Amino acid sequence: MASAWEEAAEEPRQALASALGAATARAAEIVPGSAALLLTADGAEQSSRLRAAAGLASPEEAREIASSLMPLVGDVMQSTARQSRPGNANLAPAAGGGILGVPLKGEQACHGVLLVLCPTEPTLQVADIMSHLADSAALRIDHEAALARLRDLESGQHTRVRHDDEKSDEILKLSEALFAQDIELLRSQEKLGTVQKLKSDFIEKMSRELRTPLNSIIEAIISVLAGENEQLSEAAKGSLRCALDEGTALLRTLQNILDLWRLKQSELPISNQEVNFREVVEEAIFSVQDTLGDKPVAIEKRIVEPLPKVRADLAKVNQILFLLLDNAAKFIETGRIEISVEVKDDELHCCIDDTGIGICADDREYIFEEFFQVDDTASSTYRGAGLGLTLVRDLLILLDGEIDLASEIGRGTRVSFRIPVQLV
Repeated sequence: MASAWEEAAEEPRQALASALGAATARAAEIVPGSAALLLTADGAEQSSRLRAAAGLASPEEAREIASSLMPLVGDVMQSTARQSRPGNANLAPAAGGGILGVPLKGEQACHGVLLVLCPTEPTLQVADIMSHLADSAALRIDHEAALARLRDLESGQHTRVRHDDEKSDEILKLSEALFAQDIELLRSQEKLGTVQKLKSDFIEKMSRELRTPLNSIIEAIISVLAGENEQLSEAAKGSLRCALDEGTALLRTLQNILDLWRLKQSELPISNQEVNFREVVEEAIFSVQDTLGDKPVAIEKRIVEPLPKVRADLAKVNQILFLLLDNAAKFIETGRIEISVEVKDDELHCCIDDTGIGICADDREYIFEEFFQVDDTASSTYRGAGLGLTLVRDLLILLDGEIDLASEIGRGTRVSFRIPVQLV
């Protein structure tokens, strides 16, 4: 049976593990689509141990990446200075833009390294934020070490019973040091909160500042085209329609970025209302016509009767279906896209089946990751920011739904989702 001192010692260790995990998760959230690993020095074995990871598919992948980056970890530990390496998409999709190694510099030693895999080249501002996160993690490690030393001293006093002035002085000094570290931790958390707020404000402002003039441009183009100006040649009208399509696509991308950010901050509320899913399907089919263009592709519907009206979040259901249908339309050159819909067991089931290019097995593992593109060739041929499927996944998580994907190269892709609904 564990003693009271053993139980007391376990709580700070768990708190430290939780704090290191939270710091790693926050590092992975700074740049959308990135991943992070935190390793600490193992003094007994003169090596580094993986303590936390975020933004990766599995613990096994995290361990493999950590093993591959041990030379960088060693360099950072030895120099106690921030270092970077060129992007390496073969290591992980998140590492395509660059890899940062940031030291966890404690009061008397370097405790470990925070590794950040970035899908785009990390800016100086991003690197500075990572350094601040690493400093906070190092402070927590120092704090736990001081607590452990204090517990050892107090435990010794309890077992010896007699008062030891020298040990009491050391305990007092450690207590003062812990108090100072507590103050520093609070300041560190306050700074991180400020950074997070600045980031949130920036994304909101960027979205607003870009969307407002873009909306004006789109409205002006629509006004000119609707006016049937006889002075406009067919070539000019074609150019305006092309500009309208491009502007609308950019507006959707901006909205996707903003929605994805709000989802991560838990700032996208659910608003249920009566939904006629037949109308949702028709609207989605109409909206993807620009993506299809003049491709010889047929869109078919298969609705299992009866299809009652339901209560759900109309805007989010609309967005999910459009994004999935738009993705299917983007990656098909000829053939068909079929939408199947039914309501059963208080769930809305929907399936989008296409005869497009398909997805290979290696890519299916990452297809819902932010900014992921199947390959460089596809990125240039099939335009997009790589956020649509990520947003679909996160919206379905918000709605307590599920998504499944099956695909075969050259045969097509089937994506199905289901969400709980209330029958009207």
